[in-house]
Amino acid sequence: MRPPERNHMTKRWLAALLTLVLLCTLAGCGDEKTAGIDRPQVESGLAQFAGPQAGDTIAVFTTSLGEIRAVLYPDEAPMAAANFIGLAQQGYYDGLTFHRVVYGALVQSGDATGTGLGGDSIWRGNPYPIEPSEGLRHFAGALCMARSEEDEASALSQFYFVQAKPGLDRELKQQMEQAGVAAEVIDAYEQAGGLPYLDNRYTVFGQVYEGMEVVDAIAAVEADENGKPLEDVLVETVEILTFEG
Repeated sequence: MRPPERNHMTKRWLAALLTLVLLCTLAGCGDEKTAGIDRPQVESGLAQFAGPQAGDTIAVFTTSLGEIRAVLYPDEAPMAAANFIGLAQQGYYDGLTFHRVVYGALVQSGDATGTGLGGDSIWRGNPYPIEPSEGLRHFAGALCMARSEEDEASALSQFYFVQAKPGLDRELKQQMEQAGVAAEVIDAYEQAGGLPYLDNRYTVFGQVYEGMEVVDAIAAVEADENGKPLEDVLVETVEILTFEG
């Protein structure tokens, strides 16, 4: 599969930007920005709240605002995990910026151009499709692959952390209940917060287990009308390790 032409890619990522504007509205991004969010310990049996186990693959993000640690799920999202791990081991992410922050929703990086219009993959730059999973959700702290809303097979190197605040909008909760979403999932969204309207539309391939305060700090930086930080926030390095317990 050939990579999309650059002008087509630009149109697709502009469409993705419009999606982020909608996310901002749904997530209540007009709230006053603060990095000091009180995040309670989530009591749930779901895998994303179990933390890493001995032998699991983890990613350690050293950023200019602190360290973020995430456990990866290669069994649930094999292509997304393999692509991310391969690029990280090549040093692709080292020195890149968080090119988009949407307070109350997400922070995004992984584009070497710093514009949100580029990206790469371990498959000679070819994109790959989404990997929907009922076992992985867009809870706060989820690590996900970005893609164009117009094309399911458009994921490259860009990723985002979900930065939503704890809590779940009442109307959204009712919609989830009516759609038959499991009570355990809804309860976890109420405790942790998240972006449930993105479930099965984007690939979740990891979960932050240390450093959500850093994700919150990144989301709280001053940004322009397109969500681009006014001062660079860097992904200094991404290291792939095996969790030893």
